[in-house]
Order: sequence, then structure tokens, then C-alpha cells
Amino acid sequence: MKKQLITFASLWVLALCSAVEGQFITGILKEKTQVQNNDSITAIAPASITRTIKQDSKGNIWIAAFDGVFKYNKGSFKAITATVSNARFFSVLEDHKGNFWFCSVGAGVYYFDGTAFKHFTTTDGLANNRTIEIYEDKAGSIWFGTESGASRYNGISFTNYKMNGGVPGSYVQPIIKNSAKAIFPDIVTNGEIAYKEDNDVNSIIEDKAGKFWFATRGNTCTYDGKTFTTLTHNGIPFKNVRKIIEDSKGNIWLGGNDGLWRYDGKAFTNFTQNFVGYIYEDKKGNIWISTETAKGQSWSLLRYEATSLLSTQPTVTAIKANERMIFGIAEAIDGSIWFGTMDGVHRYDGKSIIHFKAEKKDK
Repeated sequence: MKKQLITFASLWVLALCSAVEGQFITGILKEKTQVQNNDSITAIAPASITRTIKQDSKGNIWIAAFDGVFKYNKGSFKAITATVSNARFFSVLEDHKGNFWFCSVGAGVYYFDGTAFKHFTTTDGLANNRTIEIYEDKAGSIWFGTESGASRYNGISFTNYKMNGGVPGSYVQPIIKNSAKAIFPDIVTNGEIAYKEDNDVNSIIEDKAGKFWFATRGNTCTYDGKTFTTLTHNGIPFKNVRKIIEDSKGNIWLGGNDGLWRYDGKAFTNFTQNFVGYIYEDKKGNIWISTETAKGQSWSLLRYEATSLLSTQPTVTAIKANERMIFGIAEAIDGSIWFGTMDGVHRYDGKSIIHFKAEKKDK
């Protein structure tokens, strides 16, 4: 069946940037910074760029940030890596055995069984020590997205994969002052940002059929266990995709340089052409994204309502606007939505947004 391209109008952008309710967007909520619901912070919270947030099988919230890995439970943050490494951390994963993996920027990968750490680097076979993604496949192998391709760890050794040609500086753009795009893993030279390699892996998933999807700074590819195939729409490859997810209905969502896209196995649907940094599906089937709404200046957290996703005019709710950048998004067991920014972690309870400040608060 011939692929169809459906592009939704972006009339909501001006409404979002001015915090005025638009045709398809409900209002932007005001942020509250105080700790509510009797929560108290008894340890220092993340204060730097917060890239990934996950909830583990016991209900703890794990946070990978540029000032360490933190665990949050019952109002208290614990700095997990403070005595182990001063690296900037990018991602966190709990595997099926209940052990944890942390990706770092330049220091490789850390494994944590709850008591002791193990450290893996290129010396052990990792493709590159600059790692930004962790994923566990159905067979229990752990995949790492690195600056030089993907590394798969089977519990004994690493196998490394390259999807593209590995062309240095394959994606170049001028630096915009205060732009969030000037943040790792971009390489800055002569006033421009040059991504070091088009095998720089941002996101990895295995779909329900067992096919792997790799989003890189170059092309986005699928992998059937033997061959990498470049994903295209109308003959044009998806480049610099930052996040891929498979939703509860089996649709594949892509977010990155070309905006937000959904692929149902036959046709592509485009929801916005603004840059998208992260995608998340909540328990109700709503799709959450972080997106750049004013180029180089402002990011927003948006929710696409599940009941309207098949409409040509989907309902989009603006939850947070005017951030320099918004990163990982996660839903906790209680239904609250957590997300990271340039200065730490935030929680949205459906009514207000709490910014967990990097300071001690008394009970």
C-alpha cells in the first residue's frame, strides 16, 4: 500500500508561545516550586541537566543527570553515584533481574546491583565511552547507544554495530546563542556544531515483531538481525531522530529533527515539524513530547490526547512552556508525570508542577 503523508497544521505554535489558549491547545499551567503533599527533600536533588527519569519495579524514581544518578523515594533524594564517579550521566535502566545500568558522557557504563558497582569501558569492548542510551531486549541482552554505534552486551561480552557510514561532521549547523542544541554530544568547532559521527545512537527499541529500530544522528534504521535498512518517507530518510517508542497499539513514534511522526506499519502521519527531543506514552494512551517551540530559545512539554490521535486536528494540551530545554519524561505509579530540564527534575500531578530544588528542606 502506498505510504500516505498527512501533515497537521501547526496553527497552535503562536498560541503556545504566547501562553494563550489556541484552537487545539488547552491552557498552560502555572508552575509551583514548593514541595506539596507532605513531601520533604532530605537530600540534595539534581541541580544540573536531567536527561532520563525512570521508575523501578519497587516504585523508586531513578534520575540520570549531569551531576550524578539519583534515587527518589518518599520525599527523599539519594545520590547514588556520588562516591563512584563525577561523570555526567545520560541514561538509567533497571533490567529484568532488578539490577541497574547507568550511561555516562565519556566514562563508559556503570552496572549497579544495589550494593556494588562494575565499570565497563572500551577496554571491555564497549564501542565508545560516550554513551547516551540503554535498552534491554526480549532476550535479556543490554544495548547501549554510543557515539560510535550500538553495543550489545550478552552478560559476557560486547558486540558492536554500525548502522551508517560513520561520516565525521555529518550534521552541521550554526550555533545559536544559549541554544540547547549546543549541549553534548555535539562537537563545537569554528562557531558551528558538527556531530562527530552519523552512527551516534540516540534511541533503540525492539518492536513486537522482534525488529530493532535505531535512531542516530544520521539515518534512522531498522534491523532484522542480518541487515540494516534505512527508514524513509517519500524516499527521504529520517535524520537526527532523538527518540523512538512503540505505543500500546503497535504504532512506532519518531521524534527529532523532522518533528513528531507516527508510523502504523503502512503510512506515516506528521503531527508537528518542530524539533522533538523526547516522546512518552502514558497509561491512558496519551502521547507526551518535549518540543522546541521557538527555535533555539524555548521548549515546551505537550500532551497529545489519546482520544484525538486519529483526528486531523488532535487536541494538544500545553503543560509547561518557556523552558530552555526539556528532556526525559516518565509516568509514576500514582499517575504523576516527571520530566527533566536544564536545572533539575519536575513533577506534574495533574494540577501543578513542582520543581524539586537542589537544596535541603526541613520537614
